[in-house]
This record gives sequence, C-alpha cells and structure tokens, in this order.
Amino acid sequence: MARRLPVGAEVQPDGGVHFRAWAPKARKLEVLTHGGAHALAAESHGYFSGSVAGAAAGSLYRLRIDGDRDYPDPASRFQPDGPHGASQVVDPASYRWSDASWRGAGLDGQVIYEMHIGTFTREGTWAAAIRELPELARCGITTIEMMPVADFPGEFGWGYDGVNLFAPTRLYGQPDDLRRFVDAAHAAGLGVILDVVYNHFGPDGNYVGAFADGYFTGRYDNEWGDALNFDGKGSAGAREYFVANARYWIEEFHFDGLRLDATQQIFDASKVNILNEVTTAVRDAAGERATLVVAENEPQDVRMVRAAQDGGHGMDALWNDDFHHAAHVAATGRREAYYSDYSGSPQELISAIKWGFLFQGQVFRWQKKRRGTPTFGLPPQSFVNFLENHDQVANSADGKRLQQLCSPGVWRALTALLLLGPGTPMLFQGQEFASSKPFLFFADHDRELATAVRKGRGEFLTQFPSIATEATRARLADPAARETFERCKLDLRERESHAAAYRLHRDLLVLRREDAVFSRPVAGAVDGAVLSTQAFVLRFFGRDGDDRLLLVNLGRDLVMERAPEPLLAPPGDRRWDLLWSSEDPRYDGVGTPDVETAEAWRVPGFAAVVLRTRQA
Repeated sequence: MARRLPVGAEVQPDGGVHFRAWAPKARKLEVLTHGGAHALAAESHGYFSGSVAGAAAGSLYRLRIDGDRDYPDPASRFQPDGPHGASQVVDPASYRWSDASWRGAGLDGQVIYEMHIGTFTREGTWAAAIRELPELARCGITTIEMMPVADFPGEFGWGYDGVNLFAPTRLYGQPDDLRRFVDAAHAAGLGVILDVVYNHFGPDGNYVGAFADGYFTGRYDNEWGDALNFDGKGSAGAREYFVANARYWIEEFHFDGLRLDATQQIFDASKVNILNEVTTAVRDAAGERATLVVAENEPQDVRMVRAAQDGGHGMDALWNDDFHHAAHVAATGRREAYYSDYSGSPQELISAIKWGFLFQGQVFRWQKKRRGTPTFGLPPQSFVNFLENHDQVANSADGKRLQQLCSPGVWRALTALLLLGPGTPMLFQGQEFASSKPFLFFADHDRELATAVRKGRGEFLTQFPSIATEATRARLADPAARETFERCKLDLRERESHAAAYRLHRDLLVLRREDAVFSRPVAGAVDGAVLSTQAFVLRFFGRDGDDRLLLVNLGRDLVMERAPEPLLAPPGDRRWDLLWSSEDPRYDGVGTPDVETAEAWRVPGFAAVVLRTRQA
C-alpha cells in the first residue's frame, strides 16, 4: 500500500483511499463514509488500517471506536465544519506546484515577518494575503513566519489552541489555498515557515484521548493542561504523530521550515530528544532545499541551536526576548513585571547585539531563579531579535504598537538598531508601516470556556501594576468578542498614509541587504562602547578598513569635545562620512548636521546615524 505518512487518510494511485490510525484504546475501529461503515484491520502496537474503494478526494468520514462513538480523524487533513465535524479526504497530488526552482530558506540573510493570516488582510484568508506578497518582498522581507494554522474551534483565534494538527483551518480557506500561498511566496522570492505547537493540544475539540492514552502524561507540569507524552508508556505512537506532522508541512505544503512554540514545555528524557527528531524530519523532508527551524524557549537554552553532536537539538535560531525587553524599557521607561530586570541602558543594548542573550545564567529576580545559558561561539544570526511580536504587543492593556508608546525619534533609532544589527531581525505584521491597529488577545470559545479564558487573561495581565488598577482592568478588551478580533485587522492603506515609516524600513533593509559591511555580519565583527547615559556606538568591522559606525542616542543631543574612545577613531588615513540618518526628512526627521567636526562630535538626540569611512 502506497503511503506517505504513517497516519491519516491517503488517496491511492489506483483508486480508493487508505486509512490508518493509532488507536490502542480501541478493540474495533471503523471508517464511516456515505457508503457505510468499513472495518479497519488491527495491526501491532495499536494501529488499524484498511482501504475503502468507494472513497475519494473530497469524501467526508469519521472514525467509530468499538461500534459506539464517532470521532474526527486525529490526523485529518481538513475539517470543513471545524474540529467537531467530519473529516475530509484531501489529495495533495492534485495541486500542481510551480516552485521547482526554489532552493529554500536557510538562516543567513533572513528578515522574518510574523504574520497572522486572520488579521493580515481585511478578508483574513490565504487568497487575500497572496495579493500582498510582492509588496512584502519589495519592502525587504525575506521569510514569512506564519502563526499557527492547525484547525481550532470557533470563528477566530491566535491558533495556539489547535486540535487538528494536520488540518489547515477552514477559517482561512481550503488546503489548496494554503499551497497557493506558499507557491506564490516562493515565486515572489519569499520563504515561508510555519509556527507549530508541539507542547499541548487546545482545550476544546481535542479527541485524541479517545483513541490513545499515550498522547498525554502526568509526569510533567504543563502551563496549558496535560503535558504531551514523548518519553513514557505508549509514547511511540505520540512521537510518530508529531514527527510525521513536521514532515507533512514540509512535504505536502512546501513550507521552508518551522517555528516551534514554547519548547520549554516539551518534555523528553529519551536518549534521542523529540526536538532532534522533529528537526531531522524537517531537513529530510526538504531534501536539497534549505530549511529554517526556529525555537521559542523562555529559559533561553542554547541547546536548541547547538549541534546534535554537541548535545544540542540542531535548530537554527532562537527568539531573543532579552533584546526586546531591553529595547522596550529603553523606549518606554517602563520596568513592570518581566521588564523589571532590565534597565534599557546603552550597555544592555550593546551586549544584546554582541552576545544575543543578556541573561546567560545569572539570577533573574522576577522569576527568582537563574535564567539563560552561555552563547559563546554562536553566530549572531542564531538570535531572532524583535521590537514587536504577537505576545509582546498583546501583553498590554490596549495592544498598542511600540511607536505609540515612545517618541518618534526613539522609535526610528531602535528600528535602525534592529534592522542593521547582526542578529536575524523579525518584524510583526504592520510594524513596517507603523500600523495604528492594535494586536489583542482574541479567542472564540463556547460560553463556559470563554468565561474562564477572560478571567485567566485578566489575571495574567495583573502582573503589570499599571494594568492591575481598577480603571484599566475595566476597559480590557473581551477576548471572546468578535469586535476585539476585528479591531486587530491591518489597514494596508497605511503604507501610503504612513509613508515615512514605511520608507524608513525599506531604506534600512536596502542598507542591510546591499551595504558591503552590513550585508555580511560575522561573529566578532561588531564591538560597542557607551558614550553617555543614553548613547552608544557600535562599530562594524569591514575589510581593509571599510568600517561602519552606528551611533544611537536615545537622549538629548550629545556634544563630545573630547572623544577618548578607540571605536570612534577612523582606520588609517580615513575619515568618517555620514551614510544614513534616522533624522532624514524623508522619515519625518529634522535633518542631521555634521557628526564629526574639528571641534567636537555631535550626536543628534533621539536618533541613530550611520557613518562610513572615506579616504582623507
């Protein structure tokens, strides 16, 4: 029998559909189609399989356990009526791909764009998002990081409560619409990686427990309910399910890699960790195409990106919360909750650029424990830096964007730091044109669960004293209200009405992509020094003295009549020339006078400037 993956319904080349499911709790398993009930043959280790001659692509079906209860397939490829409805047979071979020449998306040179399909366009579909792909490429984006699309109940949500992990949600279109999106992205020169949740199932519509107890374990505490079982009794089937899922997105949808959510909540004491298996599955499924595997890991464990032979999991990059937190404090001056261990000082920002994580084993007072691991020897691209992401924008009272929380000059300066730094920059959708739209937490659940989610979300936000006040809590958006979801939809016309902000991002990304120094970041080629309590310099070393200076001043004008800092000294017989300034009137700035004169260095306030060398 020709099968691509170990579980699910697969159309056969000579007709009919072959079904296979892991159901060790069942004595008998049947497939229910319009043609009636069809018994599946029992295999070893709790699997059942069999062919149904009358089934075909588009057929609806359910799985019946022991002649009693009917369920959707845990490995369903599509749920046209949502997680509680019937599953549908999908034939991936019916889609004709046009990306044979696409070589994939590796780590080097990436500019990542986090996208929530439901709010990226007014329509909230893959078809509508396709129209915007050429413009993203023109802006300088190289890879889209798509927030989770595994199907979940309700009419809107972030996607992190997925329950049908093989079924692209019906909310954004048909499975082939997702294929068209990835195909069109590749045609536009964009990679696409998918955010996947391998640390829990959602609380509603999850039926895998009816088929097998081995999906879950009580041996570990999980923030979102039962922990997934990757190393206990019955874990072999669960491991195979998730490894197959990783392969599936790469093989059948041509994704260029994965972003793994909250890997600190994936527990496995096996000899070969499930994270290694997932990463290997991605690489193998892609064949000769380059892939990008990114981890979110709150404790900042660099084992995620260490090579397997060095005891690591072999991924490519890690989200860097430390950069975000330090930059956020620098921009806003607010040090509440998990921001309380950061000062936003020039030294913090320098260290984040040079070393990635700021906490590499020191005590983190907010958590009352040590945080992070040493990053020495890792390339700068291993750290995904950002000023906004879905969590951080939403972890506020109003879901405001950073430019709404600080001065325009500081926002432009920090944008330059993000986009010219040697780490891998990530923008959150709309950030590139200073979107005025908030991003709030929204989740459409039934009444009882919605009440619990509303209460839990409110309690979570009380860690911020400013939000814990009675007046602020009274105006928190209701996660279950459709109006909350609708408010978050981007207005793409703001590319024009916010043209200065959009131009800022495009110009910086041109500089990052085409400049002889910024386009080739290497480990150890950047150094920095503090110039004042709010200003600092980063020196990017090029070849034969072709260096760059990035001067960032988050305070008032800095005038230095004496500059005893070696990083400010031009190499050899060269001098510094202005290459770029965040105060260019094209970005709604006020202009930039000479930075270095015979009398002094003058670093404009609330600004960033780039200097390059020239022959004296």
